[in-house]
Amino acid sequence: MVCQLEVEGHFPQAHYAFDNGVLSLPLMRLIEQQGKHQVLELESSRLIQWQGQWRRVDEIAAELRQQHPESFRCVNVKLRSGEERPFWVFTKTVRLKRYGRKRLVLVHEQADLQDQPRFLLTDALHWEGGRVIQVWSYRWPVKIFHEFCKQAVGLEAAQVRKEEAVKSHFRLSCVAQSLLQRTPAGGRKSERFAFVENPQHTLGQKRYTLTRQSLGQMLHFVQGLFAQGQSQEQILERLMPA
Repeated sequence: MVCQLEVEGHFPQAHYAFDNGVLSLPLMRLIEQQGKHQVLELESSRLIQWQGQWRRVDEIAAELRQQHPESFRCVNVKLRSGEERPFWVFTKTVRLKRYGRKRLVLVHEQADLQDQPRFLLTDALHWEGGRVIQVWSYRWPVKIFHEFCKQAVGLEAAQVRKEEAVKSHFRLSCVAQSLLQRTPAGGRKSERFAFVENPQHTLGQKRYTLTRQSLGQMLHFVQGLFAQGQSQEQILERLMPA
């Protein structure tokens, strides 16, 4: 997929963000050869070289949190959504087996450092922690989009085998997702109370609104056919061809 993206060249300035468990030496080298960088989430059990010893990254994070909490500095990061949020960050260049020197970023979202940290890794040794978090923030909307498509618009419901059919199904799933996202979602009459009057409408409300719009368009179409003098059989044939 990375090869195809780079050959097509649609995103010449974009770096890569990956999930936990995607650390791969060939992949990292491929991205570096393109003059780009990647940010990924490191497994908590990953060993890194720390003060001459190979230690688990989660043990190091716990030790820093307990003994040197001052080593985490507050960084305000402007995320992909435009929202600016504070994070408490520790960053250091470390060494991994087979991968060499990489920049490790330990990230907390709470000032008291009591939340579970994220362990981010990048090959961009010159990036500050805020830049790493900013690139990583692009990963979350992709994850939400993927889960939404699987659960709401039938991305995994296809039973086709040919490559072109799979691509078509994927495209239609994306179109369906876009329609649901853009739907104003008035909701059912019984749902129109003060506590639901907010921009975060439920998926059920959006589906209900789309269904009403589709049914309204169909009724308008049928009304026009009757006005033209067509019979019931002719209209039924237009709606459900034999």
